[in-house]
Amino acid sequence: MEAAETGLIGPVLRFWTPPQHFVVLGYSNRVTSEVKINTCQALNIPIYRRCTGGGTVLQGPGCLNYSLILEINSQSPTASADTTNRYVMERHRVAIDKLLSETNLFPKGSVQIGGITDLIINNMKFSGNAQRRKKRFLLFHGTFLTGLNLDLVEKALQLPRKQPKYRANRSHLEFLINLPIPAEVIKTALIQLWRADSPVKNLPIDLITHLAVTKYSNPEWTNKFW
Repeated sequence: MEAAETGLIGPVLRFWTPPQHFVVLGYSNRVTSEVKINTCQALNIPIYRRCTGGGTVLQGPGCLNYSLILEINSQSPTASADTTNRYVMERHRVAIDKLLSETNLFPKGSVQIGGITDLIINNMKFSGNAQRRKKRFLLFHGTFLTGLNLDLVEKALQLPRKQPKYRANRSHLEFLINLPIPAEVIKTALIQLWRADSPVKNLPIDLITHLAVTKYSNPEWTNKFW
């Protein structure tokens, strides 16, 4: 997003999958009220904080993450945060619903939008998403659960204080579900959906590394809301 804002690159769709488990706080989440700190320390699970809002999550193998960088245009669905949420979430809902219906495991229409930026099946969440905006470009990113250790989520995270109404105070195990679709199939569908058909030129590796080292690995950033 920073590189796009300065004109170095244009719109981007990026995927990544974590090789190890770690906790990520939403921007304004408090560490002590969201994370089971002693458990994470005992299991060597690091804790980080992202720049977007939303709830605290456990990342790890079985999470397909995407980052979507889109241009903000007053004449398009990206004109505001609300219209962007509806635009991206509905497109992803339709795409995943199509993939699920093709497996014959779920009927067409099984995928719904829960809260503002969750994707759900049978009232259980398999994708959480968030957004950050600058002047010219926005970041819309999220996760698709395809095989995350849900027992570990229960061990590492407390029940969130802020939660969408449809969650109804359910535990993580009662609330989360893994998609029965391979990550590569989801990636292919999103690449086609967003017409991301060419590699990024001028990938800002130096800027990414700088932000990772000076900001997102900095305990002061992670613990800014304790």
